[in-house]
Amino acid sequence: MTRKAIVLIFILLPFTYLCSQNLDELSLKYAKASFTELHEFFSLPNDAYNPEEIEPNVKWCEVAFAKRGFKTQRLETETVPLLLATRNFPNAKKTVLVYLQVDGQPVDTLKWNQPDPYIPALKKKNETGNWEIIDWNNLDGDIDPDWRIFSRSASDARGPNMMFLKAMDIINDLNIKPNVNLKVIMDFEEELGSPRLPKAVVDYKNDLGADMLVIFDGPRHLSNEPTLSYGARGIATISLEVFGPRTPLHSGNYGNYAPNPAVKLSQLLATMWHEDGRVAIPGWYDGITITDEVKAILRQVPDDEDQIQKDFGIASTDNIGTNFQEAIQYPALGILGLESAWVGNKTRTIIPATAIAEMNIRLVRETKGERMVKLLKDHIINQDYYLVDEKPTEEERMTHEKIARFNSEISYGAFRTDFDTEIGAWLRKGMKSAFNKDPIQIRTMGGSIPISPFVITLGLPAVAVPTVNPDNNQHSPNENIRLGNYIEGIKTITAIFMQKI
Repeated sequence: MTRKAIVLIFILLPFTYLCSQNLDELSLKYAKASFTELHEFFSLPNDAYNPEEIEPNVKWCEVAFAKRGFKTQRLETETVPLLLATRNFPNAKKTVLVYLQVDGQPVDTLKWNQPDPYIPALKKKNETGNWEIIDWNNLDGDIDPDWRIFSRSASDARGPNMMFLKAMDIINDLNIKPNVNLKVIMDFEEELGSPRLPKAVVDYKNDLGADMLVIFDGPRHLSNEPTLSYGARGIATISLEVFGPRTPLHSGNYGNYAPNPAVKLSQLLATMWHEDGRVAIPGWYDGITITDEVKAILRQVPDDEDQIQKDFGIASTDNIGTNFQEAIQYPALGILGLESAWVGNKTRTIIPATAIAEMNIRLVRETKGERMVKLLKDHIINQDYYLVDEKPTEEERMTHEKIARFNSEISYGAFRTDFDTEIGAWLRKGMKSAFNKDPIQIRTMGGSIPISPFVITLGLPAVAVPTVNPDNNQHSPNENIRLGNYIEGIKTITAIFMQKI
């Protein structure tokens, strides 16, 4: 046998071994080996509203990625850094930029069914259908894929981070050499809207240069089948506060005399929507065309509309589009929360001083954030409101009957990549090799991820590979990740980077 043949056999051996081994068994093996590291990672508080919590997460990621052969670099911003981890492979034809989110939403500890939302709890469903804590050591034995780990950020998005790390362990241990170089950008302010990301992408354009972007974030399709998503909506946020009397007034003494700002705010909000759920602001849906070709793409997604409504406990849907997938191709206006005075056992017989609505706009690729915010602002002005940036002055109070504070922020725009691109073909092949079937392909996710700066500034095609269970309570109390999804996520990422591009 020639020296060249021997070298060729040595190179191909890891791939032959992996193909002969059951990839499911391999993913399970590495998942079980990960739970100590996972517990440590999930236990780190990571609320970006508290910057002091972020530094331990940055350090943890630096160590974790260095262990897998990556070189790490902090990309400094005005607040906390981004972290870039880079690894090159011989004979690489392309460079893939991977986006990972590390920070999480704030925590309301009183609404979690466990002692500490940052200490991961292993749970299974009991006979009554409720989740009960079981011993963490159960992970050493046979694993039920329907068990779940409950922890803040378990699914959004520290679970996918761990999946990626364990996939890298498989690739390293089996001496697999992907034919792409890897750059991994870790975002520690995603839940704040990644306010520093657009400038950082410009400032570090050369460091971030790549041929394509893969996002490991988000839930699979509601069927929990393997999924690819080619786009996501952008987001803008609005804080709207309507003013009444300078201080709360006794509702008995001054009811029927002093205008109630909660009533005014309710009336104002009611002008923004038709009864069927469509936004009533003129021009809101301009520029959106759902062609027959797009409708055919949307019909490929196997949504069970009746089951979705049953799962959500709703008898009807908003009259926007003819189905779920079509509805999320349009920009949305939403109320995130309302506040005025006190409720429940703290209710007081008063006329409130103010009423606040926190709102957001979900953007699509055809809509620009600046235009949509202006449409909303102009609509409020057309309802005879005088707008201020902060609290009104005494002169303004005595001059205008309707006064509102309007503050807005455009976090990032939407993105969408065509199906027939190199990145799409590569990801589909990798996932089909793992699951022996094509993934569900979604044109646009309903949620938002801060990808548009990479798409616009770097000119990258971008596709998301969501892996976590759809019913993960993302952003809510009792967030969780299903172990079956965690294991299949490791399998998914391993298969993708085994696939030649």
